[in-house]
Amino acid sequence: MESKRQRQVAEIVRRSFSAVLQEEGAYIYGPGPLVTVTKVQMTPDLNLARIYLSVFNTMNKQAVLLEIASAYPHLRKALAQRIRRQVRRIPELEFFLDDTLDEMDRVEQLLEKIRSNKTTQEEE
Repeated sequence: MESKRQRQVAEIVRRSFSAVLQEEGAYIYGPGPLVTVTKVQMTPDLNLARIYLSVFNTMNKQAVLLEIASAYPHLRKALAQRIRRQVRRIPELEFFLDDTLDEMDRVEQLLEKIRSNKTTQEEE
């Protein structure tokens, strides 16, 4: 169970890191992929932020995640400049791929396929 402070810091990190990706993202992973911060979880000591990213407009999502991880020092410094007055210590960052929206899309396509098969069977 997260404490109130964990939720507050997670929201600060989520908003600030989203802004960092908007400004710096095109230089790191190119203009094609669209990367969104979906969720941030903080450890109880607030020293580690687990950042979940959703990646669109690319087939190789893992490569985009690796490029973000390779730019870790730059991204952490940019985040630190944004949140340094709101937190005592700048957390370490871990990046994870969030494929929830991809799974929702896949399930929706399967349901649509079932619906279309059902209507063609009823017509026959």
